[in-house]
Amino acid sequence: MAAFQPLLAMRNRFSQSRWRETIIPDSVTTRAVIFAPHGRDAAVARMLLEGAGVQSVICENIGEFESRLDENACFALVTEEALRFADLRGVGVRVAAQPTWSDLPFIILTHRTTASERSSGATALHEISGNVTLLERPFRPATFVSVIRTIFKGRQRQFEARDHIEELHESEERLRTALLAGHLGAWELNLKTRALTASSVCRAVFGRALDEPFPIQDVWRRICRHDRRRMWRALRVTLAENSDLAVECGHCWPDGSLHWAEIRARLVWDRCGGHPCLVGVCSDVTDRRMGQEALARLNEALEQRVTARTAELKEAHAAVLVEISEKERAQEQLRQAQKMEMIGQLTGGVAHDFNNLLMAVMGNLDVLRKHLPDDPRLTRLINGALQGAQRGAALTQRLLAFARRQDLKAEPRNLADIVRGATDLIERSAGSHIELRLDLPSAIPPTLVDANQMELAVLNLVINARDAMPDGGRLSIAIDQVDRPATDETRGGRFVRLIVSDTGHGMDAQTLQRATEPFFSTKELGKGTGLGLSMVQGLALQLNGAFRLTSQVGRGTQAELLLPVTRAIVREEKPLQNETKEKSGKMTILVVDDDALIAMSTVCMLEDLGHDVIEANSGARALEILRNDPSVDLMVTDYSMPKMNGGELAVAAREIRPHLPILLATGYADIPPGSPVSLPRISKPYRQDQLEAEIAKALRQPLGRKAS
Repeated sequence: MAAFQPLLAMRNRFSQSRWRETIIPDSVTTRAVIFAPHGRDAAVARMLLEGAGVQSVICENIGEFESRLDENACFALVTEEALRFADLRGVGVRVAAQPTWSDLPFIILTHRTTASERSSGATALHEISGNVTLLERPFRPATFVSVIRTIFKGRQRQFEARDHIEELHESEERLRTALLAGHLGAWELNLKTRALTASSVCRAVFGRALDEPFPIQDVWRRICRHDRRRMWRALRVTLAENSDLAVECGHCWPDGSLHWAEIRARLVWDRCGGHPCLVGVCSDVTDRRMGQEALARLNEALEQRVTARTAELKEAHAAVLVEISEKERAQEQLRQAQKMEMIGQLTGGVAHDFNNLLMAVMGNLDVLRKHLPDDPRLTRLINGALQGAQRGAALTQRLLAFARRQDLKAEPRNLADIVRGATDLIERSAGSHIELRLDLPSAIPPTLVDANQMELAVLNLVINARDAMPDGGRLSIAIDQVDRPATDETRGGRFVRLIVSDTGHGMDAQTLQRATEPFFSTKELGKGTGLGLSMVQGLALQLNGAFRLTSQVGRGTQAELLLPVTRAIVREEKPLQNETKEKSGKMTILVVDDDALIAMSTVCMLEDLGHDVIEANSGARALEILRNDPSVDLMVTDYSMPKMNGGELAVAAREIRPHLPILLATGYADIPPGSPVSLPRISKPYRQDQLEAEIAKALRQPLGRKAS
């Protein structure tokens, strides 16, 4: 305490503002760490430091002292007595763990002794830190002020160095992010030594891996000859005028393919004005150049065609009008194709609603056909309308398959047996000019599939492979069993894999990336809907599997369909021989649907079959009818309804009538968990004969029998 008496007297002589101005600016906040064995010494030290505008914290023990030695500490003030019996190993660890910019200063208040009498604690701390100031007691107040000011300025420079390092790091990260976002590769060329430094993106632009040698001589040699001369002229202008370099050049990759790169650079000198370097970026503009060249060729061909056509049809004005009409029609088809591309993003919901509309059309036409007079012309018109509606239903199935919303009847089946059963259809679809190879082993575990949808998926893959081999080739279909780890696309486990490969012209990377998009097709207009591969992918995802495409231009395409193995037992299919269709007698049927158009269609079909029909437009109304009318023999309900869907209605109806047969009508596969999915279901749109057959099946189910 006696050592601090001169400082206390000095502090009493100066005001607090004068003292703070002498040591630390008001705009700076600092923190000193104090460790003294006597509480009064620590309190006096804190009082003096706070009078100088220095915030401080007093440590009660060596452990707290260690924990306070962090980046926010400005300096540490410790008495020699505190270090006498202290274990400084923890302090040494904290000091050694400082960032590179930090060198935390220590002030040790010692007694005036010879160097040989210095305490071991002070000596140990000096060896640990190296940045230690010894202040012998008693000392003058001016000495204390000078030491604090010097240490504070040194620490502030360390903080400024830290801020500069962090700013430099953030700037580098932002620059790296901007280069990655713009697909730009950074490079630097020393014009004196001709040493080329390039990033991984820059190397990739020139077809080189990160670990491959990348000398400037090889880059220059692979640039196209005419572009090499043009690039040399631009480089000379940059060196002479100190202007920016901006040039595009074609270059050959090591595999012989031609690519295009855009190169931009600026001349940079060192601090002494010597050793010039070119620092810049490059990007791959191959797709853009190929598109420009294709457009130029197309424009040239179009100009030649217009010139030839004009010469041929100069004398006939009518033929010119026909040509203009054809051109307008082609433009209209292009606009329609662009619209379809946008519609493809709305496939799920649109297809589901379209199913409901087709339900009303097909049901009403089916009943209307039976009650019209025997007029061949009217019959032909109705049949044509029905065929059109059925085509629309097939299209919605593909759309729903892509959106994973079609109603699947998945059951354990042997995938090899399904493909083997469709061999005749596959051979006819492939054609005689295609060599067909099948590898369908019998010992394949079962998987949950919808047999009809799977046959359609295989045929889609076969037709795509056939179209890729117009001059003939080899089509291979194989099935095997693989184990796959879990990925973002599929869960891990054992899978049955269907492989369809061909030796056709293949696809480039851009086409392969878009191959499974809905409505995307490389076929001519009118020769494909662009829904085949998207339907296969949607089916695979709906069956908890995966669909993968690999292709190389000129070497063919391989499609892999992965489906998880199931432990369910495969049901043996018994041939239906001499089966007679069951016809139910007259019944009272409750029809529930919130869409009046669809309800009217279903009611008409049922009444035409001879049944009495009661109509309800909501689940609440249907339950009221079931409570008050015991004559209802069967209920046909839509699934997707507001407030109470068909699944919830079925549960509530079974509480009122436990043995009531219920038929669920839906065109939507995403039925939430907990819904009575075991109920008989009929997929929209359906026809009268399908409705009659499904009613008969519903009556045969155990829950469909009335209580005796």
